[in-house]
Amino acid sequence: QVQLVEFGGGLVQAGGSLKLSCTASGRTFNIRDMGWFRQAPGKAREFVASITKVPGIPSYADFGQGRFTISRDSPGNTVWLQMNSLKPEDTAIYYCAVNEYGAPHGTYDYWGQGTQVTVSS
Repeated sequence: QVQLVEFGGGLVQAGGSLKLSCTASGRTFNIRDMGWFRQAPGKAREFVASITKVPGIPSYADFGQGRFTISRDSPGNTVWLQMNSLKPEDTAIYYCAVNEYGAPHGTYDYWGQGTQVTVSS
């Protein structure tokens, strides 16, 4: 089992920045990809960004390109999401997720509890 704890959500004005963090504990040796998803009220959960274990290849949703940066520490147990130039439409609950080696790419096995990001106009 893997447990995920997220930090860093909050209220920010449009154009501002926030940095989310997520730390994994438990069976971390088998974690492959770490990612961020978000869910806005009344909308489906959507992919935000992900990063592989070494060499740490990132992927981003189109809306995050150029504004969001995902990074990961060397042991591979902590992932950050730096969000710049935030817009009101970025308001959502942001979830950290990880998968393990052997899981189909794009699927995630463990999820955090979520952290609220609110961007005011």
